[in-house]
Amino acid sequence: MNDTLPALRALLTDLVALDTTSARPNAPLIDYAQGLLEAAGFAAERQRYKDDAGVEKVNLVAVKGGGEGRAALALVGHSDCVPYDVAWKDALRLTEKEGRLYGRGACDTKGFIACALHAATRAQSLKAPLMVVLTADEEVGLVGAKRLVEAGLGRARHAIVGEPTTLKPVRANKGYCLAEVEVLGKEGHSAYPDTGASAIFRAGRFLHRLEEVARTVLREERDEGFEPPFTTVNVGLIQGGKAKNILPGQCRFTVEWRPIPGQSPQRVVELMEHIRQELVRAEPAYEAHIRVLRTDQGVSTRPDAEVVRFLAEASGNAPVTVSFGTEAPQLTALGAEAVVFGPGDIRVAHQTGEYVPTEDLVRCEAVLSRAITHFCG
Repeated sequence: MNDTLPALRALLTDLVALDTTSARPNAPLIDYAQGLLEAAGFAAERQRYKDDAGVEKVNLVAVKGGGEGRAALALVGHSDCVPYDVAWKDALRLTEKEGRLYGRGACDTKGFIACALHAATRAQSLKAPLMVVLTADEEVGLVGAKRLVEAGLGRARHAIVGEPTTLKPVRANKGYCLAEVEVLGKEGHSAYPDTGASAIFRAGRFLHRLEEVARTVLREERDEGFEPPFTTVNVGLIQGGKAKNILPGQCRFTVEWRPIPGQSPQRVVELMEHIRQELVRAEPAYEAHIRVLRTDQGVSTRPDAEVVRFLAEASGNAPVTVSFGTEAPQLTALGAEAVVFGPGDIRVAHQTGEYVPTEDLVRCEAVLSRAITHFCG
């Protein structure tokens, strides 16, 4: 631990100091990582794109080692972070206390990136290609990873995708989907309800049916490897109306669902469309519009896949599943057997005081070094 920790701490100090909030360019981190990797003999390729706000983003794919075709192993980390509270004065300065390293991104996922860079740049005598992939915009919709899939970049036989999993191999995760439903009514004076139609009452009827479908139909389609073992549905945002004494002419709400692997991410869309049609039949003037915003499917890697078995043995932890989304589906789409793995706990990510235990960093780096030897050595 004493030999590796100072180097990991130094790497993580540099990474945390780079503000890679998703709204900002991530090129400074890519420049830093590319310099280290190229100095260690990696050939690097950049994929550039502009996000919806016109900010340039960069994905990095770096490869080293013999052989042709797909890499034998890819180490994958996302370079972007969620925003931090301005009151957190040390957000971009790594601080240490009682065996924990604090800073924005220390846990999610710059800790993993530090481990991956340290292990990869020290890898020697590779007989099969090793790849390091750093993506942009994971936190705002897996955008960078999706760009890689579109371009066919980042192909590997096995992939370790960095996320804070407390060093447990995650072999499967649910998908993540969003839709916006707009329900229309007719404005009028609230003292004379028959002169109009309340969009909020109409939305209430839609939501009541959606809740029933979520509690019945979706709970019958199960994957017992998850907790909960079914697709979950949430309505986390709703807005409508202009004033307390006006019949609301419009109501809009956001539906989020997390599909189990193997289930079409369009399943909930189909159920919502069925609800809409039922409501129109009951009230011909009923009007609602469903706009799908995101449909990321889940992924499941076989429990007996080599990368799953290796990480279970190397970490000493049994494989698990999670209900949050990751970039594993995109690496799977690129041909890899993918497992999510990394230092830190997802429950302390995305908050002021985010941290990664120093012991996790050292153990993670050791596992990644063993993985490189196993798959590429």
